[in-house]
Amino acid sequence: MKKIAIFVHANENELAKALHALLYAQELKEAGHEVKVIFDGAGTVWVRKFEDPENKYYPLYKAVKQLGVIEGVCEYCAGAFGVTEDVKKSGFSSLGERNGHPSISSFVDREYQIIIL
Repeated sequence: MKKIAIFVHANENELAKALHALLYAQELKEAGHEVKVIFDGAGTVWVRKFEDPENKYYPLYKAVKQLGVIEGVCEYCAGAFGVTEDVKKSGFSSLGERNGHPSISSFVDREYQIIIL
């Protein structure tokens, strides 16, 4: 079993990257790997977009969310991109160990392979 952390930095014009983060997380988890998804930077906007039941990819997002692999959302960036309330509604944790940002070092220290999309 491998440990993989997927950081989603894709901006709102990069649907393919955000979507593939979900697809990869689902596949890896179903294959028995330990997976964490972190929405960071401009990628924090995808929480708002994917939480919308009208979004074409909502069913995939919901399935991935139910797998419990979404670790959280960058606290600072959620504020910077105006999605703090959306993050709270989603139930995800705000990650801010490093001046309001998630600590990538903590994942490396726990031997996660890092993927940034």
